Amino acid sequence: MAAPSLFDTPMLHQLRNCERVMVVGAGGGCDFLSGLPVAFALHEQGKTVFLANLTFTAVARTTARALAPGVYEARADSTGPRAYFPEKHLSQWLQQHGYPDDRVFLIQKGGTRQVKAAYAWLAAELNIDGLVLIDGGTDLLMTGDEAGLGTPVEDITSLLAARALDVPVKLAACVGFGVDTTHGVCHAHFLENVAALARTGDYHGVSALIPGIAAVDSWLDAVAWVQQHTPARESVVCASITDAARGEFGNHHSLERTRDTGAELFINPLMSMLWGFNLDAVADRVLYRNHIEQAVTPFEVAAAIEAFRDHNPLRPRRSIPA
Repeated sequence: MAAPSLFDTPMLHQLRNCERVMVVGAGGGCDFLSGLPVAFALHEQGKTVFLANLTFTAVARTTARALAPGVYEARADSTGPRAYFPEKHLSQWLQQHGYPDDRVFLIQKGGTRQVKAAYAWLAAELNIDGLVLIDGGTDLLMTGDEAGLGTPVEDITSLLAARALDVPVKLAACVGFGVDTTHGVCHAHFLENVAALARTGDYHGVSALIPGIAAVDSWLDAVAWVQQHTPARESVVCASITDAARGEFGNHHSLERTRDTGAELFINPLMSMLWGFNLDAVADRVLYRNHIEQAVTPFEVAAAIEAFRDHNPLRPRRSIPA
């Protein structure tokens, strides 16, 4: 196996021999949009790319086509709630910009068993040989004993579903260092977890999302389109990451919904860094994974996580030295 050079993008190097790659949002909402730089870069390399998302869209109120239990297909002409259907809006953007496949697959929120079945169906139906699970934020790397876990139910359900797949290359990725502060994540613990993965060779480095790179420019434009068509429900995470990529800094508010709260933001260049990891290694570090493997509903997942934390010692919160 060829070793990457200093001038390679480490994550894309892992996918160099893959031909059919699924880029999927881990935590619901607009996580899938954070995977677009990778998806567009793979498309530039001539690879077939599929987009999927653990969705927060009310699929029963859409015309997205049901493909299998818990799996739907949104297209540019799909209809649904005017206030929130980001997958459809991205599909419109893809169609308008000449992409050959405007489909976005929706994975219905559920327990671990249901989401695993959806992932298995998609992997088989699309015949993928690569998968990138993307988290907008960094709580995907929380193992369970950190001071704060962020919003782990959807992230870890998706992580374990991807772990169960027999796919040659599976990567976990995070973008948005610092955005999970409001959800209680201790970023010193995130860095500690990255260090642990580095020691085992499962950390694939960081890439900067910088305007002027074609895949980054397309991502910025696509996110702006989706945000524009999701009034009052825009993604704060996506806004923070794209603002950081454009060079904004400090208490910068591009959305009225954050400006109106009076919350102080700290937009900074670390938010637009894309971190890559071996997915199976990330999943194997989840301390409570056996407690939620058979969970049928998201409520069971949440209850099992809470029970685990009630009965196990947690790492004390620590600050990153200034």
